[in-house]
Amino acid sequence: MGTKTAAILFTACLLLSACTANKPESAATSNQQDSVASDSSNSAKDQSSVSSPKSSSKQAGSDDHNSAGKTNAQNDKTIESNEIGAATSATTNNKMYHLNKAYNVIPNQQGTEKKVVLLTFDDGPKEAAMINKIIDVLDKHKAKAIFFVNGYRVKEHPELLKLIHDRGQPIGNHSWDHIVLKNKSEPEVKKQIESVQKVVKDITGQAPVFFRPPHGAGGDVGRKVAKENGLLYMTWSVGSLDWTMKKNQPNKTEALLKNVTEQLHPGSNILMHELPWTAEALDSLLTRLEQKGYQFVDPQSIEVPASK
Repeated sequence: MGTKTAAILFTACLLLSACTANKPESAATSNQQDSVASDSSNSAKDQSSVSSPKSSSKQAGSDDHNSAGKTNAQNDKTIESNEIGAATSATTNNKMYHLNKAYNVIPNQQGTEKKVVLLTFDDGPKEAAMINKIIDVLDKHKAKAIFFVNGYRVKEHPELLKLIHDRGQPIGNHSWDHIVLKNKSEPEVKKQIESVQKVVKDITGQAPVFFRPPHGAGGDVGRKVAKENGLLYMTWSVGSLDWTMKKNQPNKTEALLKNVTEQLHPGSNILMHELPWTAEALDSLLTRLEQKGYQFVDPQSIEVPASK
């Protein structure tokens, strides 16, 4: 009996010793897991604090209202600045088209609509009634067009330039005096182009980004000066021939429609002018183009060179 009791007690002591020895290791493992979870939780809080400066400022505000107010305002300005910068960058880089050597509008990426036309009007601004009539038609068809203006006309009627701008149409540079530039000296070409850049910016707040040389003749110097001013140099690929028409010529609308549609192709860069018969024919022309499956490219989606 005594021997059995001693054996039982000895066995129990061994078991108790083994259980006691295992407890610290298990507890240590548990503590390590808790520590990792705690660090992870604190890290998440820290990240939340860093990524949410407004929240951080509000917490600081309970201790020092004035200091927190300044910090919050600074953070808001930083965020606003970053957002504006990102938006500007996206706008700058979001160009869907470019012009090729033939001045046709070409998609930058596969899958972008190819069947588009670019609408342009030269030699303005002339008359408010005619400008409004043209833009009314453009608005009806949800279209934008580049209005290439001459500096001397802008100087005479700055209100007409402002009218075009205020109605949301892009303005292009068509030189100051509408003269052939290709044989002129570089200083004279610079004056013809840069004077228009200045007057348009003074009136509208924005300098043109498109340049069309009068008579389609800018020469190498015209191209150089245009590029230096961040202007995309272009002539045209489809001429409406509206400038050849006379006031008393019959059937001008049909003639204009025929001139354009016979040359029409995807990416057409269509040359028109601020002329009464062009304004009269415009609705029919745009309707005809739409019926043929064409869309009107927004000039703002076309790449332009960076100024030096």
